[in-house]
Amino acid sequence: MTLQVLGLDIGGANLKAAHTDGSARSVAFPLWKNPRGLTAELQRLVECMPRHDRLAVTMTGELCDCFATKREGVLAIVQSVRGISGETPIRIWSTRGRFVSCEDASVAAANWLALAHLVGRQFARERVLLIDTGSTTTDIVYVNQGVPEPHGLSDPERLASGELVYTGVRRTPICAVLGAEVAAEFFATMLDAYLLLGLIPENPTDCDTADGRPATHAFAHARLARMRCADVEMFTAEEARQLAEHAISVQERAVQQAMERVAAGRPSVERIVVSGSGAILGRNVCAQQPGWSKSPLTSLTDLLGPALSESACAYAVAMLARDEREIG
Repeated sequence: MTLQVLGLDIGGANLKAAHTDGSARSVAFPLWKNPRGLTAELQRLVECMPRHDRLAVTMTGELCDCFATKREGVLAIVQSVRGISGETPIRIWSTRGRFVSCEDASVAAANWLALAHLVGRQFARERVLLIDTGSTTTDIVYVNQGVPEPHGLSDPERLASGELVYTGVRRTPICAVLGAEVAAEFFATMLDAYLLLGLIPENPTDCDTADGRPATHAFAHARLARMRCADVEMFTAEEARQLAEHAISVQERAVQQAMERVAAGRPSVERIVVSGSGAILGRNVCAQQPGWSKSPLTSLTDLLGPALSESACAYAVAMLARDEREIG
């Protein structure tokens, strides 16, 4: 009988679950604001998912500054998972490219590696550049005929190599992208740029924005105006559009440069795979740059569907745990 596995990807801003049967769910949860509430939130998430024989866990939430160290964060997250698992076995994905027990879990932040292994299975005979963009970060991984070949395994190493770019399509502050061109305040995020240009749909019920007001075109305009030390009476819709386009252009350039660094000195990339809730970022970079547009582009959304693509790292650990074996 096939093992039924539920994968959990526990991040600092979102919790994601995916089952080996293909079902998936993602919920916003600002872990850094409420670390004590993690167990209860995980319980609610798991209760919405199908029956499972095993839990497979990956995480980046240990990076939250509510924890004094990453090790403390890992231990707290593992304890929360244990609190909702009952008798279900738990396996923790590690940067060693294999699962470990809860007792052996240390600093994790390895969800990108699980996803790279899953992509490697899909395109085992090709040299692939994986670009996974979420709300906060972009991971870029070179996968050589099924085998991930990162320059670094820890986040500091990956940040230095260009394999981790701290930019995403929702939570990244506009001032982090444009620097001294705008106010150095948390007035607006990249979500507002994408909203204003119609690249992300409006959601009046989503108030996880810089000012706590809805994720709509009108409020995005107001938030972007603040970045120029103005307001909607002083900052026209056209000016807001230009600022949004400029911010996205600068963000795309940063990702493009990181892609070039990651691919430099390696055999030519034969395919680009984009994934995550912010897959539009990688897709646009590839479409606009002649050097990248020549490579076939595959979206995990097309392969797996929107829900699984958004929770792709959770799905990756679920699938890897179903066939658990050491991956070299």
